[in-house]
Amino acid sequence: MQATSSPVFRIAYHVSRVVFGAWFLFSGLWHFFWPWMQPLGNTPQAIAFTKALMASGLFDWVKVIEVVTGITLLLNRAMPLTIIAVVVLNVVIVYWNVVLDEGLVEYTFAALTVILTAIITWPWRAWFWPLFIWKGEPDHSLDSRLPGR
Repeated sequence: MQATSSPVFRIAYHVSRVVFGAWFLFSGLWHFFWPWMQPLGNTPQAIAFTKALMASGLFDWVKVIEVVTGITLLLNRAMPLTIIAVVVLNVVIVYWNVVLDEGLVEYTFAALTVILTAIITWPWRAWFWPLFIWKGEPDHSLDSRLPGR
């Protein structure tokens, strides 16, 4: 039985994808074009965390991933892989906004991050169910086929 597609959810998906993609693309490019304007946070913990990421060089990689995922979100391409990368970044973003740099604006960004990611992920959920297989059979062949095909 074919499920019916909701036009309202389709619009919510594309709006969320474009807003989130633009947000990630802008946030990632900001670091490279205007590094002196990079927000460090408002609390000593947030500032120390951000400076440690920058000093280690990891922040550059985070921002590259933000740029790449921003582009793929805007283009609606490689979405399962994009979603996995976005979720990993979002764990840090939500932690930073809820634990390290508390405040109404930060809580709002954390909530928007979770909500937009959930909306973007839902239409792609079938691609993720196989990740929850507890005990499966490995394929030791050298065949590059997709599972189940």
